[in-house]
Amino acid sequence: MIRIAIALMTDPSGRMLVVRKRGTDVFMQPGGKIDSGETPLAALVRELREELRLSIAPASAAYLGRLTAPAALESDATVEAETFHVETTDTPIPAAEIAEAIWIGPDADHGLTLAALTRDRVLPLLRSIQRAA
Repeated sequence: MIRIAIALMTDPSGRMLVVRKRGTDVFMQPGGKIDSGETPLAALVRELREELRLSIAPASAAYLGRLTAPAALESDATVEAETFHVETTDTPIPAAEIAEAIWIGPDADHGLTLAALTRDRVLPLLRSIQRAA
């Protein structure tokens, strides 16, 4: 089990941010592993700053729950993702191990290889958030 904190990050038009790490072709949610002694929210704030040069106020992140799925980049592993909704108007700047960051719509055929967590859990969650709004 790999414990991570992720952002379902949306822009004003309702698109969701996905990222691709260097050396892979899989797009996933921004975020990362939770360090020992770190809260999920603190991990998310740190990861967004390190990987996308985004600063978020912790109070602006709405906790959505814990999602699980097969890990995208590690065979025979499962990710347990503490998931937060973050709205932003800022432009992400890929840094650290992030090669690419793109905005995708909730219903389009993106033509991208999406991590199981993104495809099967986060996109349906985004659609339900948008229906409720």
